[in-house]
Amino acid sequence: MVVEDEEPLADAIARGLRREGMAVDVALTGDDGHEKAAVTRYDVVLLDRDLPGMSGDELCREIVASGELTRVLMLTASSSVSDRVEGLSLGADDYLAKPFAFPELVARVRALGRRATPAAPPLLTAGDVELDPAKRTVRRASGPIELTRKEFGVLEVLLQAAGSVVSSEELLERVWDENADPFTTTVRVTVMTLRKKLGEPGIIETVVGSGYRVPEPGASRA
Repeated sequence: MVVEDEEPLADAIARGLRREGMAVDVALTGDDGHEKAAVTRYDVVLLDRDLPGMSGDELCREIVASGELTRVLMLTASSSVSDRVEGLSLGADDYLAKPFAFPELVARVRALGRRATPAAPPLLTAGDVELDPAKRTVRRASGPIELTRKEFGVLEVLLQAAGSVVSSEELLERVWDENADPFTTTVRVTVMTLRKKLGEPGIIETVVGSGYRVPEPGASRA
């Protein structure tokens, strides 16, 4: 999530990070950022210190106190050592002064994102389908399968659910971002293309009225 009250800058950062394959939400006030953080577990929050409403410092304290794995990257117009020390003492994980080079911002976000993600198993499997979260690859007995970022994200979420049903809404939230239309058919279409690429026998089951799941070995299909 990008929490920045300068809307052109917030939008520019969000667009750039989306081009890097990240799902990004934007909040223009501290209060809006607080509300979003209360309902969504973000990997990384880019947080301006000077915000209308709830200050960036206060929001940082709230995020840290929540106990979530969310990492905080403070953004500020000041580059003084005292300001950096103060920001980090609030619990921020990193600090970047404006103006900044966008490639550096991307590198810092990726580094923090790796720290915010719980350790994944070496492989996620279902039958002869293997997904490697670290290498971002998918294989089946017949060989490697090329997936888009969204197809990979959907399959990863379904495999991580370990047989539990994942709703279309949850997939939309975890694989896309808040710009996605909740009434769109994008999840259904992505699952359809994913099934075609994975081939037979199919591993993704539709649970009518609930969502999708990849049944665990030995589980009966509906």
